[in-house]
Amino acid sequence: MRHPLVRAAAAAALLLLAPAWASAQDFGRLEIFRVEGLPPGDTLSIREAPDADSPALGQAPARGRLRGFGCTNETPSGLTWCRVKLGPIVGWARRRYLTPE
Repeated sequence: MRHPLVRAAAAAALLLLAPAWASAQDFGRLEIFRVEGLPPGDTLSIREAPDADSPALGQAPARGRLRGFGCTNETPSGLTWCRVKLGPIVGWARRRYLTPE
C-alpha cells in the first residue's frame, strides 16, 4: 500500500498539470524538434503561455533541439503552439519554427 502523502503529492501534481494536458491535442507523445526557419541571428522565444504577448521564459537558438510534449491551435490567435522543454525551461513555442527530427 502506498503512503498517503505520496498519493496526495501525485494528486496535487496532476491538478497542477491538468491545464497543459487539456490544451495539448497530441499530449503524451514525446517529440524532438529542431529550431528552423528563423531570420539570421534571431532566436525562438519560449513563452509562459501559447500567446505571442505572453512573457518569454527563455530563448532557443537556431538549430537548437527542444523536447516537445504536444501542440495545440486552440489559442486566442488560432496559431499552433507546442509545449516544449529546453534545459530547465518549460513553456510554449510557435510550431512554425519547429521541425521534427
